[in-house]
Amino acid sequence: MSKTITPYNNQQATKKEQVADMFNNISKTYDFLNHFMSLGIDIIWRKKAINELKKDQPKLILDVATGTGDFAFEALKILKPEKIIGVDISRGMLDIAEQKIAKRGLGDKFGVKLGDSEKLPFNDKEFDAVTVAYGVRNFENLEVGLADIHRVLKQGGKAVVLEFSKPKAFPIKQLYNFYFNYITPGIGKLFSKDSRAYSYLPESVAAFPDGKNFVALMDKVGFKNTKQRPLAFGICSIYTGVK
Repeated sequence: MSKTITPYNNQQATKKEQVADMFNNISKTYDFLNHFMSLGIDIIWRKKAINELKKDQPKLILDVATGTGDFAFEALKILKPEKIIGVDISRGMLDIAEQKIAKRGLGDKFGVKLGDSEKLPFNDKEFDAVTVAYGVRNFENLEVGLADIHRVLKQGGKAVVLEFSKPKAFPIKQLYNFYFNYITPGIGKLFSKDSRAYSYLPESVAAFPDGKNFVALMDKVGFKNTKQRPLAFGICSIYTGVK
């Protein structure tokens, strides 16, 4: 059993509570830092992940760990579903998502809800598709979270997960580790009140069971046709599975 990596070294609070606190703390600078630190490449990766649902044409999509809603806004543009519901554990992040929804006049297309990804506040077989972008490594119990995503999907519905992975090839692996372990926390300290949040990022990625291990977990909770598609030399991966 691997050690649970938490944002703060506060043993009193669960990982879930700490993750919610962390995202509340960094919500105001989150979007800016995301694009800045990934040099804008995160936008290309998002589009690739969303395109995995293109031929499925889902009408109702659940975006788990929706954060400030960027992934869902992109999905609305590309897939044109009837509705997307975003769920997140951080009120601070959802406040920003709600401001963006209001500003863009998308209230009828995109709604957000405070909720826990491991106990999703939805009925069984409710959604045509479920997406998670950079959220699964923050789950307290990954298997429970994946099983719950499986539960809320309709029969034949698809899950798409976009997450950081660990590149294996020289010199990408070395550059990536240097950037993530030294540069990222430094930039985080400069722009965000919560420097610990940005050292949690590389730690949570290092502890995350990526690649075949993640696919095996998806299989274990009942997903079929599971696939992993590495992006950018394995810095990131798109995982898909069908109920």
